[in-house]
Amino acid sequence: MIKVTDTEKGKKTTSFKGGFGIDVNEMFKSGLQFGHKTSKVHPKMQPYISGSRGGVHILNLEKTAEKLDEALKFMREVVISGGKMVFVGTAVQSKEATKETAIECKQFYVTNRWLGGTFTNFETIKKRIEKFKELEKEKATGELEKYTKKERLGLDKQLVDFEMKFGGIKDLEKMPEAILVLDIEKDLMAVKEARLRGVKIIGIVDTNSNPALVDYMIPANDNAKSAVKYILDRIKEAILDVRPKSEK
Repeated sequence: MIKVTDTEKGKKTTSFKGGFGIDVNEMFKSGLQFGHKTSKVHPKMQPYISGSRGGVHILNLEKTAEKLDEALKFMREVVISGGKMVFVGTAVQSKEATKETAIECKQFYVTNRWLGGTFTNFETIKKRIEKFKELEKEKATGELEKYTKKERLGLDKQLVDFEMKFGGIKDLEKMPEAILVLDIEKDLMAVKEARLRGVKIIGIVDTNSNPALVDYMIPANDNAKSAVKYILDRIKEAILDVRPKSEK
């Protein structure tokens, strides 16, 4: 249902009341409507822009709500069918929320730099992850004590490096069904690799980005922590609602 309400400033805004707790008024408060400078607009984003303010484009939140609804339906279908997703959020404003949401939803995540070849050279990446898991096991069982202090320090540093690179995907045994990218400009490599491997892409697309790069676009502010968190909260609710009880 879509209804028109008065904001505190007396201006009328469209409030989308659909599934997944999507509410345009809440989106507005979270700052999803703010795009980039008008000089940096991608032409394919014009249909999702309602105007500008102070040299910054303003997104049409009604269209954002509709696209978010589509994306959430798709993600829910992936979970229902037993599929897996990788959440990618390496920007400072999205790192923490991305990791927390992925863990709660029992999905995989990348919150540090996307390592080239993660998808396109997946078998090699899996071998490096196996080395990581072996080192973890050896440390947990005390087997690293057989090495000298200097050698143990080196192995500990290697474990830290492995954790940063592979911590969120170390149990990813096969290519995921989908990838969620919180900033498709910053993590363009992840988007390109997913496209090459036929992995479906859900992405937050700001006014400076090309929506054609993703399969399910969410036109929204990708810079504000509050905006990203709003979207991740809706994703969490949609997934937890349909995840098998044994996984909750």
